[in-house]
Amino acid sequence: MRELDLPEGASPEEMEEIGFKYVDSGRVKEGLKLILRAARRYEERKDYEDAARLFRYIGRYLARKASPEKARPYLLKAASLYINLVEEEISKPDVDLDTLDQYTLNVLEVFAITGDSKFMTKYGARFGNIYEELGSSFESSGDVKIAARVYESAFHYYKIVGSETDIKRVAGKLLDIYGEITENLVENRDLSAAADAFYVLAKYVRAIFGHDSHYLEIMETAAKNYEKASKLSYSEGNLDGTATNLVKAQYAYMLCENTGRAKLVGINAVRMLYQIASSYRAAGDDKMTQEKLIELAEALIGINKFNEAIKNYKEALNISSNIEQKIRIRLALLKTYIANQRLYDLLDIIEIAEFYVSRKRLAQAYELLVKILEKNSQLEELNKKILEAEGYY
Repeated sequence: MRELDLPEGASPEEMEEIGFKYVDSGRVKEGLKLILRAARRYEERKDYEDAARLFRYIGRYLARKASPEKARPYLLKAASLYINLVEEEISKPDVDLDTLDQYTLNVLEVFAITGDSKFMTKYGARFGNIYEELGSSFESSGDVKIAARVYESAFHYYKIVGSETDIKRVAGKLLDIYGEITENLVENRDLSAAADAFYVLAKYVRAIFGHDSHYLEIMETAAKNYEKASKLSYSEGNLDGTATNLVKAQYAYMLCENTGRAKLVGINAVRMLYQIASSYRAAGDDKMTQEKLIELAEALIGINKFNEAIKNYKEALNISSNIEQKIRIRLALLKTYIANQRLYDLLDIIEIAEFYVSRKRLAQAYELLVKILEKNSQLEELNKKILEAEGYY
């Protein structure tokens, strides 16, 4: 590295900026060295979040491009800093839940990459306890929605640890909370939100009772509420809302094993979405055209019209492409596969991916779904078609 490339007395921000430019331009070794210097400088001035971010970046980069062994010290350094940041955050009077989510997820992401199952179990249990205690606090103060969100994080971490007692205890708390939430939403005729809540509730019913009649009943209730919401939207002249709720109803019916109703609702959704997408295209509204083409692809996958789905998905990507669309198409494919093959254990993957999305961890959701689809020989051809549409072949 040429020291002349650095301003005299360069700040860590300047080091970081130049380091990333080096990496992007192909001067990887020099760039990583400079990013490492920036990380250490951040740590020296007690800017631990930025230090952790850069150590994590270096570790992830080396894990992908070099080897897990070379990545390990940087990843563990990042984990150590994030663990301290977690403890610091929960000691505050007002915990920033978004920040806490990112810290805790970063820690376990590191241990997943390094393969440290002992640390994964230790900190998974620790974070589950932290979130469960926070959830109890919010619930006691009457903030039910926030309590639900926090308990959901506790549930996720206990699932990682595999602690059935803890999983079922927190799931029971979430059953009570979502029971109250769904009751209020139905009473207020907020049918789409009620359906969303029933969809989530089904996950916790499944955690307690397994994939039995209790789960199927709640998921069917979600489907019926989505369908009612679509009819309400239609009566109000809201065709966008009608179509969106129909696609959600279609997938909920699939997951509760009502295949006949799922197919009928899916066919209706496809017909409507072709018309809506055409209207937006004619009006020159690229953003809404793209959104409806993605929904159309989802609906087509649900009725096993895979070639048509890929065609419309590709059209959507030709307008613009982002990771959220790639996640949605893969979730649709995996849900359809689960419903068609009745492989309900794979619902765990759906739940984890949807949790990551809810916590703004789109890259992790995407990576998880890609790995699952690549490993499945029955989905190999469809997965390749998706990748072709995305321009990877």
